[in-house]
Amino acid sequence: MQNENVPEEIDDIPVSDTEHTDGEPGTDGLVTQLRDAEERALRAQAEIENVRKRGQRQLEDALRYGEMNLLRDILPVLDNIERAIDASESTTDVETLREGFRMTGSQIEKLLESHGCESIKTENEVFDPAVHEAISQQPGNGAVPGTVIGVTSRGYVLHDRVVRPAQVIVAANE
Repeated sequence: MQNENVPEEIDDIPVSDTEHTDGEPGTDGLVTQLRDAEERALRAQAEIENVRKRGQRQLEDALRYGEMNLLRDILPVLDNIERAIDASESTTDVETLREGFRMTGSQIEKLLESHGCESIKTENEVFDPAVHEAISQQPGNGAVPGTVIGVTSRGYVLHDRVVRPAQVIVAANE
């Protein structure tokens, strides 16, 4: 069954306003609709370009200023270190200075953890080349061969990525 409003010949349907310049009835509405559609398409393209540029700027800003929160958190620690240096010039109490540095170190560890950076476990751990860097092997004095028996530099992971592997001494076969 064929619709009454649909012409039988497809060739009778105007394709563009350039085919009919004699002002056939009904073409003005189609031309207007076509111009409106073209204008909407151009506006949509412009909006997409604006969104792309805005996203690029936001990405560049995030990369450029991404460490801002970490830096704001580190500055009080730096202030404490400067206070400890000033205090060391006016005191001979080594134990007080040592305790001050322990507290500052603890403050740094907590700050790192709050930013998702944690220390790699090493004590009595089986050597794992993914997170440990063996700098030497030594007799383990009863430790299981292949386990970590000493640490020269602590390692850190940020979420699931190694920032710096722990430099360790590994128990050798005796």
